[in-house]
Amino acid sequence: MAAEKVAIVTAGGSGMGAAAARRLAKDGYKVAILSSSGKGEAIAQELGGLGVTGSNQSNEDLRRLTDLTLERWGRVDVLVNSAGHGPRAPLIEITDEQWHTGFDVYLMNVIRATRLVAPAMIRQKNGTIINISTAWAFEPTAMFPTSAVFRAGLAAYTKLFANQHAADNVRMNNVLPGWIDSLPATEERRDSVPMGRYGTSEEIAATIAFLASEGAGYITGQNIRVDGGLMRSL
Repeated sequence: MAAEKVAIVTAGGSGMGAAAARRLAKDGYKVAILSSSGKGEAIAQELGGLGVTGSNQSNEDLRRLTDLTLERWGRVDVLVNSAGHGPRAPLIEITDEQWHTGFDVYLMNVIRATRLVAPAMIRQKNGTIINISTAWAFEPTAMFPTSAVFRAGLAAYTKLFANQHAADNVRMNNVLPGWIDSLPATEERRDSVPMGRYGTSEEIAATIAFLASEGAGYITGQNIRVDGGLMRSL
């Protein structure tokens, strides 16, 4: 009998994280969800999974999630690192404290969870980590300064991790969403997209599900844009 497939989703109580958890459950994964609200626990209960209320800015909360997942299912096949929203302000007005918050929200969220989950994947000789980043990681916008800065750093971290652990059959990739329906819609933003519409959280979840699948088994260290053609440079 094949082992159960297990996925951990952080910041999975709403938006793209919640959509990813639902899609992976639909694809047969047992899901463990971390959320700072009670929403993640509610979704996990609905999906027959495991929910923990806590923050991906807390090593203790992430360790509790990882330990409970391994105790219950004995393995982790997929880690999806979602995130909340960091500080936004004119660039030279962002305080030290706000930069540190952005660092926690957009980069350390991945580093902390990876540090805890990757050892189990390495022991299994199988696993994939998928980070929800941003379309503006390489073409930054003043609208999302802390996100753009630290997710550019996330791209470097992802490449380093992918290179180091490819031989362990542990992969890491980033999904780079553009304007998605979990954000407030405006005509100006919609008109900037060649496809003429916002993407959906379910489309991001489908991309995550593909990257978690055997069909993506030779993809690692990559940044996959899912933005309706918004970013045009190579």
